Amino acid sequence: MRALALSIPAAIGLAAAAMAAPCGNSASGFSAWKTAFAAEAARAGVGPRGLSALAATQYAQRTINADRNQKSFRLSYAEFCRKRGCDAIVSQGRQRKARSPGFYAALERAYGVPAGVLLAIHGMETGFGRFMGDSNVLNATATLTYDCRRPEFFRPHLIGALKMIDRGMMSPASIGAMHGELGHTQFLPGNALTYGQDGNGDGRIDLTDMTDALASTANYLRRKGWRPGQPYQPGSRNFEVLKEWNAASVYQRALAEIGTGIDD
Repeated sequence: MRALALSIPAAIGLAAAAMAAPCGNSASGFSAWKTAFAAEAARAGVGPRGLSALAATQYAQRTINADRNQKSFRLSYAEFCRKRGCDAIVSQGRQRKARSPGFYAALERAYGVPAGVLLAIHGMETGFGRFMGDSNVLNATATLTYDCRRPEFFRPHLIGALKMIDRGMMSPASIGAMHGELGHTQFLPGNALTYGQDGNGDGRIDLTDMTDALASTANYLRRKGWRPGQPYQPGSRNFEVLKEWNAASVYQRALAEIGTGIDD
């Protein structure tokens, strides 16, 4: 009886593994993967609209090419800032803060995150909304979930995207960045679903709306542990929260220095 009891968890594990959608490194297995992943998505609570959108996704080769060619995070800090225009972001961020001081003060009162940090993120991610991407969000997210490089990282974001489609928060045709990021500050779909805020009070969350996007960004940082009124330079608790936004050390330092430059 003991041997039989020990075999039950093993059998369950094998069954779960058999049900998991297999990853792949080329387009050839994508169609079969979608069929298998649909069962996972349904178990996770995705409804008919989301499942229909999943079935219509296409393999995004441009996304895979971009994912294999991320070089900027390997630059020195000085090289990274020259490439990303850190000084220009500081200058433009100051101007934007000066034009709308009440808006940024209201966000800080609500979430505890100062204007400089939000403007640094806004400027770094999309040039203050000037370019929010040219890729189909769902295709990109599905492709990266299928791809063998980081499927576990992207799986909750694909589930998030499908649930957003179910709820009318996103269209299957929504456009974003190469890795499926959405809106002014480039939220991955799972984070958009979890941390999204209706900043402008119109009854819906739309990350292509600047107010919603910045409120969502502030909410994300606060819920990740941001401490209002505290510094955010390297070594501080708030700097550790910036690591939650982007894992690259040069990016974290840029946010801290740009934010300080805007707020000083």
